[in-house]
Amino acid sequence: MIYRSKAPLRIGLAGGGTDVSPYSDQYGGAILNATISLFAYANIEPLQEKTIIIQALDRKEEEHYNWAPSLPINGKLDLLKGVYNRIYKDFGLPNTGFRLSTFVDAPAGSGLGTSSTLVVAIIGAFVEMLKLPLGDYDIAHYAYQIERQDLKLTGGKQDQYAAMFGGVNYMEFYADDKVIVNPLRIRSQYLHELENNLVLYFTATSRESAHIINEQVKNVTDKNTKSIEAMNQLKEQARMMKEALLKGQLDKFGEILDFGFQQKRQMAANISNSRIEEIYEAAKKAGATGGKISGAGGGGFMIFYCPGNTHHAVVDKLKTFGGEVRNYTFTKYGLTTWCV
Repeated sequence: MIYRSKAPLRIGLAGGGTDVSPYSDQYGGAILNATISLFAYANIEPLQEKTIIIQALDRKEEEHYNWAPSLPINGKLDLLKGVYNRIYKDFGLPNTGFRLSTFVDAPAGSGLGTSSTLVVAIIGAFVEMLKLPLGDYDIAHYAYQIERQDLKLTGGKQDQYAAMFGGVNYMEFYADDKVIVNPLRIRSQYLHELENNLVLYFTATSRESAHIINEQVKNVTDKNTKSIEAMNQLKEQARMMKEALLKGQLDKFGEILDFGFQQKRQMAANISNSRIEEIYEAAKKAGATGGKISGAGGGGFMIFYCPGNTHHAVVDKLKTFGGEVRNYTFTKYGLTTWCV
């Protein structure tokens, strides 16, 4: 028997960064995001021998261990080992070996929530294998705990819930890790138009988001009014974009994205840089009305809203920077598990 799962990556459309504590605890956060047809996959194959094999197939990394109730967290495939350690601690596992293999359709550090989505997918494979009675909110919060508490990884809360629920969601974040996911019922023609006009561009760089998020956290802790006001404006941006999308006012989309891009620069240093600024301005000159950096910033993916028939002109201009435009569709569903 092989136990499989997949969970979708996401595009953050508005409100990015307001899901990070302590801002979300003190002021409340709000984010609008949508899952896309890029996925994180996990497979668990039980073995006869008492050996644990973990593999990140996309990164060509592999570790072998004699069976043990806990695997060492040492900087090598820690996401995979962290999930195993927590699952064994909380639910137990058969004292037999297994092969855990994963694959992600986008590079780590690219700003599409790859790490958190991968954790959700791995948990999903174990849930399928053990038939664990965990609901959608349970799995998303469990993934958050493993990353933020067990593995001490810096970051927010949106990615785990996007991967779990799928679709277009307006999410609210409060103190005590309270999260409310509001699925949005968007008319199909609005989504088709958004999909047609929204260009997803990989800058061919990845970044370590931790230092950017750590500075953002410090700015809130230190009561940096400029940074906090930027986050307040980004929260308002999420509300504005939700309303525009529900009403089909897509002509406002680029303007709202551009507003958020200006605000996000104020949250922390290194969110933008000279290369990102150059790409952004070139895309606007080619016809885009706005865009954003996906995730914490500093590199990875960017998105641009290209109204009318400007899509192809913007794509042609972006290709001159050596990156890659990625095709995608929006997805309706989150984590999916099955066995064969």
